[in-house]
Amino acid sequence: MSLIEGLAGDSALAAPEPLAARMRPRDLSEFVGQEHLVGEGKLLRQMIERDQIPSMILWGPPGVGKTTLANVIANLTKAEFVTYSAVTSGIKEIKEIMARAETGRRVGIRTVLFVDEIHRFNKAQQDAFLPYVEQGSIILIGATTENPSFECNSALLSRCKVFTLKGLTADDLVVLLRRALTSERGYAKLDVQATDDTLKKIAIFSNGDARHALGTLETAVANAVFDANGKPAITEDVLSQIISRKALMYDKSGEEHYNIISALHKSMRNSDPDAAVYWLARMLEGGEDPLYIARRCVRFASEDVGLADPNALLLANAVWDSCHNLGIPECNVHLTQIVVYLALAPKSNAMEETYLRAARDAQTMMAEPVPLHIRNAPTRLMKELDYGKGYTYAHDTDEKIARMSCLPEALQGRRYYTPAGLGREANLKARAKAIRDWREGKTETPPFSSEAYIGRK
Repeated sequence: MSLIEGLAGDSALAAPEPLAARMRPRDLSEFVGQEHLVGEGKLLRQMIERDQIPSMILWGPPGVGKTTLANVIANLTKAEFVTYSAVTSGIKEIKEIMARAETGRRVGIRTVLFVDEIHRFNKAQQDAFLPYVEQGSIILIGATTENPSFECNSALLSRCKVFTLKGLTADDLVVLLRRALTSERGYAKLDVQATDDTLKKIAIFSNGDARHALGTLETAVANAVFDANGKPAITEDVLSQIISRKALMYDKSGEEHYNIISALHKSMRNSDPDAAVYWLARMLEGGEDPLYIARRCVRFASEDVGLADPNALLLANAVWDSCHNLGIPECNVHLTQIVVYLALAPKSNAMEETYLRAARDAQTMMAEPVPLHIRNAPTRLMKELDYGKGYTYAHDTDEKIARMSCLPEALQGRRYYTPAGLGREANLKARAKAIRDWREGKTETPPFSSEAYIGRK
């Protein structure tokens, strides 16, 4: 028999509020985590204790204490505290609150306005706060899971102090979970049995999110079974049924998406296959589209490997086809193959640098005319205008290379392609130098053979 069957009438189980809401800290003594902000002697803690808080943005992942900090401030401040939702309210409601705040300011009453999910406000809604923040009618506290640099207006952001909250550690979450089991606001009356190892598993499963951890505990308690002593217990069997898949924090349209693809790309660039495969797994297990990752690998194959290993691009394209044809989960192993291959491949960013140098000249210099000798002359008039005059057909030479230059006169001597010289690019680097030296008359020795070029010598 489960606990929910044996104690169906218990008030703790029948509580109208979720466990996370009941266990929300009421003051700083109950607050867990964020020691860099609210630890003894830290700036934010001093501001809260002195009731001298500025307008601020609380930025961090879900379930780390943003709303809780706002509630602690609400409990301690002598100002009027107003909670506002960016999801359900608009400019009309903002103006009504601002009007009341301005009236209060004139008679010496401060107003602290807490705006949850402030990143959901559009520019016009955020602009509506500006004059009231500037003149001190309100102290604004905004909470966001998105990077405020991108989601908040720069004018509003410049008037707020940004505090970055971090994901809670597993030890932080174990403290919260144990407190929930022993607190009168939690399950003290039920005397639920749970080992530290069990709570640690819930903490790891919750990935730094206190709300998620307490929700998981609530489900586990509701499904607890009675042990030999007649006490409700969260067993391994109960926990295994609840924890079927770790809740990875991965928003495919948010900052974490870009953070992790950056980590994957830079791990491959740094020739670290272990780190690269870890970030790949983070993306795939978080629900990322495998074709997106495959496209990034195709780009990487030219941007960071290039001609140091021409096979990298071929393999990356083959993996893209595999992802398209197979999908998840079958293509996971193909993505692993290309990620490891790219990480261990010799590196060269010569392709990207080559194009950027040429693009810079194309954008900043005059549009130089195509030299006459490499223009086609399909008409008599063009021939009379010397189109094609002096052109040497490379295949007619012994070296299969003509000494003529194909760059405009103003760009003579430009060097766009400068290979790094790793992997197969070492051959290309030597061949490019030999061709340039021969073409410029520095040597009479013909450029080395095509056999050396392809690495046979």
